[in-house]
Amino acid sequence: MLEGLEVSEMMLSDVLNDNEPKRIDSEYFKKKYLIEDENRNKFKNVLLGDISFITDGQHGYHEVDETSNIRHLTAKNAKGFFANDTDADRIAKWVDDNNKRSSLEIDDLILSTRGTVGACAIVGQEVLPANIDQDVARIKLTKNVVKPTVLVTYINSKIGQDWTTRNQTGMVQQGIALWRVRQMPIPIFEDVFQNRIDDIVCDSRQKKRQSHSLYCQAEELLLETIGLKDFKPNEKGTNIKSFKESFLSTGRLDAEYYQPKYEEIITKIKSQPYDLLSNLVTIKKSIEPGSDVYSDEGLPFIRVSDYNKFGISTPDKCLSSVFCEENINLLKSLYPAKETILFSKDGSVGTAYMLREDMQTVTSSAILHLTVRDKTKVLPEYLTLALNSEVVKQQAQRDAGGSIILHWRISEIENVVVPVVDYEIQRQIAELIEESFRLRKESERLLEEAKEMVEEKIEKI
Repeated sequence: MLEGLEVSEMMLSDVLNDNEPKRIDSEYFKKKYLIEDENRNKFKNVLLGDISFITDGQHGYHEVDETSNIRHLTAKNAKGFFANDTDADRIAKWVDDNNKRSSLEIDDLILSTRGTVGACAIVGQEVLPANIDQDVARIKLTKNVVKPTVLVTYINSKIGQDWTTRNQTGMVQQGIALWRVRQMPIPIFEDVFQNRIDDIVCDSRQKKRQSHSLYCQAEELLLETIGLKDFKPNEKGTNIKSFKESFLSTGRLDAEYYQPKYEEIITKIKSQPYDLLSNLVTIKKSIEPGSDVYSDEGLPFIRVSDYNKFGISTPDKCLSSVFCEENINLLKSLYPAKETILFSKDGSVGTAYMLREDMQTVTSSAILHLTVRDKTKVLPEYLTLALNSEVVKQQAQRDAGGSIILHWRISEIENVVVPVVDYEIQRQIAELIEESFRLRKESERLLEEAKEMVEEKIEKI
């Protein structure tokens, strides 16, 4: 009767030991959690709250100020070991001044506490000045018993992630309370081992920075070539258009669409070689199977929040095995191939990423699959960079509508104006981008090595 079931038999005294929430549900006592507890307890452990100051960011409304240099980091900015400012808002200085407890400093850690719980990253100078929102915990070490690089490695390891998974709660959206984060047990490793982990993580961070520098060089080369490196948009708020020049031509009557800055950038692009996106690529739509077939295991399902211009993170959701079996042929036809450009049309519109290998995964309907028609005219690497550039961002900003979630219509995306620069410059840009991604991949390999070392240390002592 019990064959195939997982059973853990425990004394009540053991159940209540180190169990502040007084959990008695079976999920909390999975065998892997108990084994990890036993292995971790072979070391001296300290509570995270005893060696650090932990707080979250401002709850509720925050004032956005595009002229500010203060980033507002959210849970998505905690993915990938090193804090990033991708798509981060800029907040008014007074918001930061009134929330100094959550104002970040170098070597702080940020930890996502809501939604995708447990993503942890170390803060570097490149994202400062910055503050956080209510779904992120700031962890500032106050005692010199564990290096921040070692702590972020431990929390991102399988053992650290299992602890956060085990201790999250919530019926609809999962979360972990700050008081529970403060009770996270942290094993203290000997100095020699900590120094080895620190060296690897620092080497990884250096390669990540080199990668970013090369990517910025590619962006600058594009903007220099098309004469937009120092482009300052016209902030004039008025533009006079006849009915024929406006609605009859575009179908739009909203004043925002006709801001002079949009006309200026389009005129600049059209003064040199260019083409419409629909002439450069084929566009393929994916599907939206519905949340009722989401699962924790199965076929990876990539949503807009799971990728950015630098890569794809492990998707939060999968498609259930039953759904996959029933729709096997359809799903296989949707697997994106190498050099497919993923391009978002909903939410964070206009985000492009080129795949560097075939993938057995399905993307949401909010992500289009672009395939370059003629690689002798435009290189996929170059086109991806152009789609992520200010040139296309301005067009997305002009076109996209929606009161809650932004939506960019495919008919508008097809008419995006793309600069087509000299092929030799495209090749130079492609080389810079590919070297950037090579360094990024090496950086990620080093982080995996560091995590595996920590896991081995705990499991095989």
